[in-house]
Amino acid sequence: MIHVKTTITRPDADVVSALAAFSSATIHEAQGRKGALSSRIKPIDRSMSFCGPAVTVRCAPQDNLMLQVAIHYAEPGDVVLVGAGEYTEAGTFGDVLGNAMKSKGIAAMVTDSGVRDTADLIELGLPVFSANVCIKGTVKETLGPINHPLVFGDEIIYPGDILRGDADGVVVIRREEAEEVIALSQARDDAERELIKKYHDGGTTIELCKLTDVLKAKGLLVEE
Repeated sequence: MIHVKTTITRPDADVVSALAAFSSATIHEAQGRKGALSSRIKPIDRSMSFCGPAVTVRCAPQDNLMLQVAIHYAEPGDVVLVGAGEYTEAGTFGDVLGNAMKSKGIAAMVTDSGVRDTADLIELGLPVFSANVCIKGTVKETLGPINHPLVFGDEIIYPGDILRGDADGVVVIRREEAEEVIALSQARDDAERELIKKYHDGGTTIELCKLTDVLKAKGLLVEE
């Protein structure tokens, strides 16, 4: 088995930039309510946000050997995505590796395990998304695959897929669907802005969401 694939197809930078203009929730809804990673995966600071192609890594639980290998091979703008079997009682990533990533221009770190040194990571300014914060240490023992398809957060992620993360969570966009998703996300954004304007102009939820017939069919009774 080849453990590390160093060549992956990445999306164009302008595609990544265009997707970064939309929230994770907007993209999830726009592409047909798909692609949302597990809600357990959250930023260590709500101001953190990223968008970039995935470099996929599988680590053994409580073992960050292949994470360190992935950092070596990752390129500027990449998002290092680490699946460790959802084992959260380990601090698999901290400020030292954070500085290694930051110095290479890596866009973000996402893991279904735990991280530590969060105050230093927040100050560093590297977006870090994880399933937990944990001070427990790790070993460096077990080989695993890099840039192979990875089951992560209830989704399958392929190397080069685009990950968009913000305060609400992380969504994956297939690289080959990205252009369509940009258009769909823009259309949804435009529609929501118009709806918000109508609310401020005095419109009501039942009227604007076209709920009159729905509620009647369900037998809603209102007492005045």
